[in-house]
Amino acid sequence: MRVTYLESAAILVEDERTSILCDPWLVDGAYYGSWAHYPEPEFDPEDFNDVDYIYISHIHPDHFDPDTLERMDTDIPVLIHDYRWDYLHDAIAALGFDVIELSHGERTPLEGDMHINVLAADGCDPERCGNYFGCTWYDDEAEDPGSTQVDSMAVMDNGEQTVVNTNDVPFSIAESVCRTVADEYGTVDLLCHQYSAAQFYPQAVTDYSHEEKIRERDRVIREKHERALEFIDIFEPRYYMPFAGEYVLTGDLAHLNEYTANPPREEALEFFTEAVDPDDHECVFLNSGEHIDLETGERSAPFEPADPEAKRRYIEEELAPRSFEYESDPMPTLSELQAYVPYAYESLEEKRERIGYSTETTVLISLVDDVYLELSMNGGGYRYVSDPRPVEYDGYVTLEVDARLLKRLFEGPHSAYWADAKIGSHLGVQKEPDIYERGLYLCLGSFHTHGHDVPVEADATASAKATQE
Repeated sequence: MRVTYLESAAILVEDERTSILCDPWLVDGAYYGSWAHYPEPEFDPEDFNDVDYIYISHIHPDHFDPDTLERMDTDIPVLIHDYRWDYLHDAIAALGFDVIELSHGERTPLEGDMHINVLAADGCDPERCGNYFGCTWYDDEAEDPGSTQVDSMAVMDNGEQTVVNTNDVPFSIAESVCRTVADEYGTVDLLCHQYSAAQFYPQAVTDYSHEEKIRERDRVIREKHERALEFIDIFEPRYYMPFAGEYVLTGDLAHLNEYTANPPREEALEFFTEAVDPDDHECVFLNSGEHIDLETGERSAPFEPADPEAKRRYIEEELAPRSFEYESDPMPTLSELQAYVPYAYESLEEKRERIGYSTETTVLISLVDDVYLELSMNGGGYRYVSDPRPVEYDGYVTLEVDARLLKRLFEGPHSAYWADAKIGSHLGVQKEPDIYERGLYLCLGSFHTHGHDVPVEADATASAKATQE
């Protein structure tokens, strides 16, 4: 069996008879245009039309990339986890692919001797995940609610070699699932695991100084590296490949690249080779398009670090001039944006009450003309304010967002997701206290009008709540 590294979390696993393309994000432009690759890929999605299967771990755009799949042969079956909801299944099927949902923890035969076992990161255990208010608040009547998380991991084996692909699964959620896999499979030949942070923090925090961003960047990198060591300790692989979350920011966000918790790969290689005895577990970094033979350990080519000066020029000359998808939209007026708010607030309140979440933290969202939406997260309603002063709030999260993207976010998931806008660094964030309130962002994900017929030029002031006074 051999494994080829492509880009980010995209790898190709193959033996003599069967090939599986995993998480193929192969073209630039994920997260509404802000994420790109470096170096620029030397292959096209069409080059992989001869693979037998595609495995997609979860719906995030750097794993499920419609732009990549639209250029591939729809006769290739796509393997996914059998999630509680069908949003990933439906999104892939809408592109014309046959989607095969695999039950949690079942070793499924493919072609030849190849098998795949796709597992939910959380195993649908609220006590284990602790981050999403459990499974049951969605459907108390379901006998088998299935996984409620957004991620999965996969084990691929051909009876001789075994590859464990943990994708983006957080160790804190996936630990018990990983231990189960380690016990069942024994020897792991290659572990593919995340080692960097695919998130908005710290680069999108607008009130951090340069020094604070650098300090937090380095802290998060160290934290991610140390979490990766925990995966290595559990699986004890012959080889391990740190991967996933590798990207560069484009357009007006390109200047934030120095702050992303996404270190040069040679720095990560240095950390892991110092932290892990290479006689016990050998670290494998591959350049794009290169592979390792798991039977012999041979690489198709030695790893060559990127030239930092060439990367800087590429970002400045090629990536920074690019524009984002929403920047071609007309700029909405204040009344257009306000027309969405009553319906979006109703949706947010339904979600907040359903999960039993409440916080005194106020959310401030930029609209246009220095007007902000002041949004309660405890049922207190909303109002519009001009140039809000943070000192007036006991706690707040301020989100600076391009009004054209905000309009898409208000329209709902078919246009834009709050979570993807955040991960893509399109939201400038300030927060006091300086903590991450997971429930707040979970509720904010429902702050849209999907399913409502919103009058475009409605007089929003007439429909707003009394709390606007």
